[in-house]
Amino acid sequence: METIGRDLREMQRVPLAASHIAALRAAGTERLYPAGTFLARAGQPADRFVYVLTGEIEVVDPFTDERHLPSTLGPTQFMGEIAFLNGGNWSMPMRAVTETRVIEVPRPEMLRLMSEIPEMSDIVITVLAARRRRQLDSRDGTLVLIGEDDDRAVRRIAEFASRNRLPYQSYALGSPEAARVATSCAIGADRPAVIFGRDVVLTDPTPDKVAHLLGLNHDLVDDEVFDVLIVGGGPAGVAAGVYAGAEGLRALVVEDVAIGGQAGTSSRIENYMGFPTGISGADLVWRGEVQAMKFGTRFAMPRRVAKLERLADGGFCATFETGQRVRGQAVVVATGVQYRRLPIERLEAFEGAGVYYAATEIEARYCRNAEVVIIGGGNSAGQAAMFLSRAARHVRLLVRGPSLATSMSRYLSSRLEADPAITIEYGAEVAALHGADRLEAVTIRSVGDGGSRRLATCAVFIMVGAAPNTRWLSGLVELDSHGFVLTGDIDGAGSPYATSHPGIFAVGDVRAGSVKRVASSVGEGSVVISKVWEHVRART
Repeated sequence: METIGRDLREMQRVPLAASHIAALRAAGTERLYPAGTFLARAGQPADRFVYVLTGEIEVVDPFTDERHLPSTLGPTQFMGEIAFLNGGNWSMPMRAVTETRVIEVPRPEMLRLMSEIPEMSDIVITVLAARRRRQLDSRDGTLVLIGEDDDRAVRRIAEFASRNRLPYQSYALGSPEAARVATSCAIGADRPAVIFGRDVVLTDPTPDKVAHLLGLNHDLVDDEVFDVLIVGGGPAGVAAGVYAGAEGLRALVVEDVAIGGQAGTSSRIENYMGFPTGISGADLVWRGEVQAMKFGTRFAMPRRVAKLERLADGGFCATFETGQRVRGQAVVVATGVQYRRLPIERLEAFEGAGVYYAATEIEARYCRNAEVVIIGGGNSAGQAAMFLSRAARHVRLLVRGPSLATSMSRYLSSRLEADPAITIEYGAEVAALHGADRLEAVTIRSVGDGGSRRLATCAVFIMVGAAPNTRWLSGLVELDSHGFVLTGDIDGAGSPYATSHPGIFAVGDVRAGSVKRVASSVGEGSVVISKVWEHVRART
């Protein structure tokens, strides 16, 4: 904790300029808080920016009401979390230590100031992003999970929080830490639980419930109208959100699982320009998400679009699985692809309990010092093998074909072949899964001669057979025989990303003929907005 406090002090040695403070005064209101007053509590909307003029503010432990960090916020510093940009909720309580005078600026006004004063925006965003990073690095948050390793529902929340870069604490059943938290919440320490602060213990925890507590799944007004609906929060969708916001379009990015999409599960991308030492997919897309929020683009998740309809006025209506609807003058399809479920008996029963479709820190912890099997021969499978080899005792990559030459980048396949902790088996597939409540072993079969053997393992990663997410388009656009969206100058819009239906565009992996690379998806999401802007302008 001392290190965290020291880092926070270092981050805020560069104060806002006098002109910035003058702008805050003009847009905000001075308020005086007596000592001991809470300025924010966990779960409350982060709806204002708070600049400290005099006094002192501390972060409070939600379970004990004691000071949580050794450092405090004083004059020239400001309260705030990255959730402020997207209209989310406070994750930690904040309290006045002494009588404290502040300037409070409502969120809409602060976002306007940040768009007009880029120098101030840079300082604010740098500090907010760094605070979130410190929370993630120290696993410091109001969200607490007990029994992650023992309960599938709790594990699902851990995966959701991890992939969306949400800080949380995780304690083993029966541990002293779990007992301390459970006692403060008046629950038993011997059962799995998902807790938010001291007062909220979730029953039947789901990602949607957690998102609601953190203010991620915004209570959108039914039939709320946006200039553009961007469906999919992977690299293409987030890039489109950045450029839509920068062009002044009112944009909503809808994502059903985690911002970052399939790319967000990549532990290390080494061939993305500008990052010579590599960057994780989650970190790359998170930076883009922060950029998009800075420009006013909104994000809603976890939200799945179930149906898209064309309205009589030429606009579009997207209906979520919850039944809620939002409208847009244009639609950008960026839903990407997902790995197919292989036709293996009991596969679904083991999903989340030994069968996984992503290799992140969460999954790596589950298979520490164990034998791991990865199915697939593409770059995602190769990156997963390299990443998991640091935690697992051994990684076995199963490839149905005779070579990796046509499916994996050469730099990656060379590393796999040279790593003694990784074995590549060509012409091999998983034929059966074994275990009771959790995966315990698999049967590996030779594609050539049909021979088989049993291998003890606690984890199988499936990264093969990408299928496009296009059923929600409800037949509005033309698809190829595999379900990918056909694009080109079909509607005369002069765009390679235009679909057969005017006003609907497709970018990234979901587009037929696209190059399945992160850089390509980012480029397509960026470029398509110029045509979206033209379409929206023509309708106004």
